[in-house]
Amino acid sequence: MAITTAGRGTEARAAGRWRGKLSAARELPLLPIFILVPFAFAALFAELIAPYDPTMPIPGAKFFMPPYWMEGGSPDALLGTDFQSRDILSRLIFGARVSLLVGIMGTVVAGSLGTALGILSGYLGGWVDQVIMRVTDAWLALPALVFAIFLATLLGPSMWNIVTILGLVYWTRYARVIRGEVLSLREREYVKLAEIAGASSLRVIMRHILPNVLNTTMVLASLTIGVVIIAEASLSFLGVGVPPPEPAWGLMLSEARSTLMAGKWWLTVFPGVCILLVVLATQLFGDWMRIRLDPQQRNL
Repeated sequence: MAITTAGRGTEARAAGRWRGKLSAARELPLLPIFILVPFAFAALFAELIAPYDPTMPIPGAKFFMPPYWMEGGSPDALLGTDFQSRDILSRLIFGARVSLLVGIMGTVVAGSLGTALGILSGYLGGWVDQVIMRVTDAWLALPALVFAIFLATLLGPSMWNIVTILGLVYWTRYARVIRGEVLSLREREYVKLAEIAGASSLRVIMRHILPNVLNTTMVLASLTIGVVIIAEASLSFLGVGVPPPEPAWGLMLSEARSTLMAGKWWLTVFPGVCILLVVLATQLFGDWMRIRLDPQQRNL
């Protein structure tokens, strides 16, 4: 009887775990996942998926070949070719790598810098808080895109330069929000007890402050990725972003703007749709994370 009871208890716990996993799976944001997973897969395995080299013309292909379902199209170039007979599909696939890499790494740079400065400002206070917040206010007063263009002209066009530039442009939103949370956290009892026990400021920050602001940082990061991708596309469109012949989506739009009124719609529509889908998915995912990580929102 004891063995039977123990076996039933084990089965009940296993069933409970499976129900918990299924419940968590049902709460996942399906639309953003369905959009982002294919783009992430294309970015990771672009060399295996892309039918052609995105920087080289297709041998024997015509300029401005339309998509294969249109008159004059060819199955050899499913989404058509551009003004140099380069395959649009291959450039979109490799462009996913550029956009996602810049979006993620730019967000990491901005989030790391802004979170660190926000924690220092909120926890240390005094003149440190005043200096950091005045610099933050001055940074926020600068138009983001204009400031990014200025930095890009100084550093030169390069993918990693763009990552650095966008990190320097968007760190302020993290610093402001994180500072506000730290001002509240530093008055909590467990922080005061750690200080009374003789813990150093670094230990208090790493042990008690940083873990409690990571949720907010993650939500801000998920919402920033789309903004960074838009900014990178804007810089590339203006000619100060990722340099040619790299297949960035913004650069593809810039190269095709002179042909839009000539009926070569596929050169602008396809990269524009890719930017739209990725930014939309990241914003929806950010909204889901905001609600999921906020207990008050989750219980509504």
